[in-house]
Amino acid sequence: MSTERTTYVISVAAELSGMHAQTLRTYDRMGLVTPERTSGGGRRYSENDISMLREIQSLSQDQGVNLAGIKAIIELKRENEQLKRENEQLRRQVARPKGEIVHVPRSTAVVMWQPRRGRSSSSS
Repeated sequence: MSTERTTYVISVAAELSGMHAQTLRTYDRMGLVTPERTSGGGRRYSENDISMLREIQSLSQDQGVNLAGIKAIIELKRENEQLKRENEQLRRQVARPKGEIVHVPRSTAVVMWQPRRGRSSSSS
């Protein structure tokens, strides 16, 4: 994955998203879009930020959602994405074989057998 990413100053981001720069500042203060900052404090918008700004504009203008609703939608989407990542990680962990289920004769017990780690299989 390349470490280089295209970023835009606020005036270019405003033009690309079809918004006024002051609107972008407001959205930043509200936490709707949080661009990276330069050492001098200037905002730098990524392609993902531009996409988010366009989505916010669509929700607001095309679907009539107010800013509080947009903020809730964005937070829920972020939480949903995080939960999806965690779910996938847990699925991978569960899918890894860690032992073997065995029946214990003359018992109703079922146990998980796992080979011991770190012990040599040969005896001295």
